[in-house]
Amino acid sequence: MKFLRNILDKVEGNFTGDGKLKRFYPVYEMIDTFLFTPSVQTKSAPYIRDSIDLKRSMVFVVLALLPAFFFGMYNVGYQDSVINGINADIMGNFLKGAKVVLPIYIVVFTVGGFCELIFSIVRKHEINEGFLVTGFLIPLCLPPTIPLWMVAVATIFGVVIGKEIFGGTGYNVFNPALLARAFLFFSYPVYMSGDKAWTIARNGEDAITQATPLLSASSNVVGSPDYGVEWADAFFGLIPGSIGETSTVAILLGAIFLIITGIASFRVMLFTCIGMILTSLFLNNIGSSTNAMFHIPPHWHFVMGGFAFGMVFMATDPVSSAQTNRGKTYYGLLIGSMCVLIRCINPAYPEGMMLAILFANAFAPLFDYYAVQANIKRRKNGYK
Repeated sequence: MKFLRNILDKVEGNFTGDGKLKRFYPVYEMIDTFLFTPSVQTKSAPYIRDSIDLKRSMVFVVLALLPAFFFGMYNVGYQDSVINGINADIMGNFLKGAKVVLPIYIVVFTVGGFCELIFSIVRKHEINEGFLVTGFLIPLCLPPTIPLWMVAVATIFGVVIGKEIFGGTGYNVFNPALLARAFLFFSYPVYMSGDKAWTIARNGEDAITQATPLLSASSNVVGSPDYGVEWADAFFGLIPGSIGETSTVAILLGAIFLIITGIASFRVMLFTCIGMILTSLFLNNIGSSTNAMFHIPPHWHFVMGGFAFGMVFMATDPVSSAQTNRGKTYYGLLIGSMCVLIRCINPAYPEGMMLAILFANAFAPLFDYYAVQANIKRRKNGYK
């Protein structure tokens, strides 16, 4: 590391002061602060007294995503083998999935990184660390057969419209990765859901897998709970779905890591789950003679679609979520309940987690405002 430190110190003059590369200082600053802890003291608010900086907290989130990332690559290859009737081994499925997943990551980080670089140079500020996580999240919430040009357009939308126009990392109202997915869903819905999302061409012909459990549930006849897969398969993740959303086990491993390290709020995860359970039980008791989605039990909602992934990695976004403890409680309850309501009541959109989180993002500041006002009122009453 001393060798790298010497190299960075040697070239620093080219990027600072009147150096010939001063326009590209954000690039130098990004590399320097990623490899080494910054020695610069904060001169203005807000102040945070902690032993970890933002870049390293983002790295922790990426580490938590690795189980879902690696299993997602394996599952993509596994589903391809199932489609084509191939009996491939674990490594064969993994390598086959890597050929699909890695190009998506290359496109996301290339296009998104270029957008970040342009904004940092124009605005003369450092490259925002938040894209490290955003760029890692975007491919994981997409189906593996999404065209790469759509991935590029969605990444630009998520970074520019979802974050940069608000001022960059720390100022965005909505989760940029979810906005990228929402853009694709409403612009190109055929490629994001239904059979098209799991159609893989081989030798000029299309081979189509089984539908995802949510799609199977939405087309069920009342009284015939057939989700197309066993619950254990849905829990472990050997089912069709978005790249990083299928394995609840891998997602929960990431959740444990985030909670232990204090990076993500367990309160948001807990009350999102509680909101889902209460709402699904409520709809189970109401019942419906025409809508089979009303009869889906909580344990199936938990492993279906993007619920677990959204609960752990999207809802807990430290920028777009609520900040106060009471606000996080209401925020989580709203996400869990809205997810089930959208899934069950809107027959055109069986997956509700994305819209539920974006809806809650809009209300997060309001929850925090009333939480703070309630605390102020309580403390005032204590002085009487």
